Amino acid sequence: MGEVWDERDTGVLRLPSGWLVRGRGLRRPLPPDAPEPSYGLYLLGSRPPAMPWEARWLRWRDFWLPADREAARSALAEAWQRAATGRVEVACEGGKGRTGTALACLAVLDGVPAEEAVGYVRAHYDRRAVETPWQRSYVRRFGQGQ
Repeated sequence: MGEVWDERDTGVLRLPSGWLVRGRGLRRPLPPDAPEPSYGLYLLGSRPPAMPWEARWLRWRDFWLPADREAARSALAEAWQRAATGRVEVACEGGKGRTGTALACLAVLDGVPAEEAVGYVRAHYDRRAVETPWQRSYVRRFGQGQ
């Protein structure tokens, strides 16, 4: 198994499979002693700056949904698969709405029923994750393959 997160680190979510994923807000810089991800999925309205690790950008405006739902499903599936063996980070500006929505989708991919995924992320990541009604609906539809 590759490098994984320390479950005690800020923002780290343990999925039911045991895989660990870190969510964070890019507005807050990483502490100097924080481990770097091996892969990052960045959910932003415009292209993020280059990262020193492998990264993927998914166009996703603040408070909204991914611009391309098919690309989002592919990016989220890739992030979930990479979490099996590496340190995957999912991030937006604030680390709550878009990040929480993406983490809830990862939980669905990991076996959490779609109707329970938002609650799972709120209980295990941040109680304010997934900020809008349409983000909650997106997670439910994600579980239906849409």
